[in-house]
Amino acid sequence: MENESGKIEIKPTKDGSTTLYSERFSQLYHNPNGAVAESRYVFFETPGVTEAIKTDGEITVFEMGFGTGLNLILMNDYLKRSEGKCRVNFFSVELYPIDPETAAELTFGEEFQNQRPAELLIDIFGNLKPGMNRFEVSKQLTLELFFGTFNNMPSTGKKTDYIFHDPFSPEVNSELWSVDVFKKLAGFSKPEVVLTTYCAATSARAAMAAGGWKVAKTRGALGKREMTIAALDEEKLKGFKRVNEQRLIERYRAGEWLERAGRSH
Repeated sequence: MENESGKIEIKPTKDGSTTLYSERFSQLYHNPNGAVAESRYVFFETPGVTEAIKTDGEITVFEMGFGTGLNLILMNDYLKRSEGKCRVNFFSVELYPIDPETAAELTFGEEFQNQRPAELLIDIFGNLKPGMNRFEVSKQLTLELFFGTFNNMPSTGKKTDYIFHDPFSPEVNSELWSVDVFKKLAGFSKPEVVLTTYCAATSARAAMAAGGWKVAKTRGALGKREMTIAALDEEKLKGFKRVNEQRLIERYRAGEWLERAGRSH
């Protein structure tokens, strides 16, 4: 199977869910030890999304990299299981969407069998057009998916509560881990926004800090030593181990990672 980014292959992960391998980026979309388990931990449990959706309020989520649609499937599942009436505005961006045929072959583990997530994904990927696309997933969940680059994505129109930063790693997709990207993310977020990512790279944390974010680290998912959590308000990082943002900013401005990239070529 191929999409515009080149050949992709469906791969099983250890929790019974599947992920994809991208030939272009030479990386899996998710943790091979469990795609679903990793996303639950990194994007829902650690930042407190699972608690936020138990209320009767409204939250806005932005996801960097729609990928297989896994985080949307999880959000829909959490909302269905919740006793609250929370409404979720789910924004995402994807430059290389998969085709409906690939989506039809994805599995998310036995717990999702009755919900038929593939049908939802086939509808989304089968009707996706360049630009912003809107899908009413349920009465509680709306997806607005931008087919294109993050740089070209227009304002969401709603201030973001949670950011799922989930592109390929800085080593192969550095443009989505830049200071400018983190400044743009801050610009359309609420003051109390929380950003989480599976990534623990010092260069990524330095770009976040230089982009105006307070940054902390915490235990990673499924065998990974660390992950990163960031916020505009440091009060949101209580209970997490902060990094030295000022030192990281100094190293970033000194071009440390540019020098390393140059030496690696």
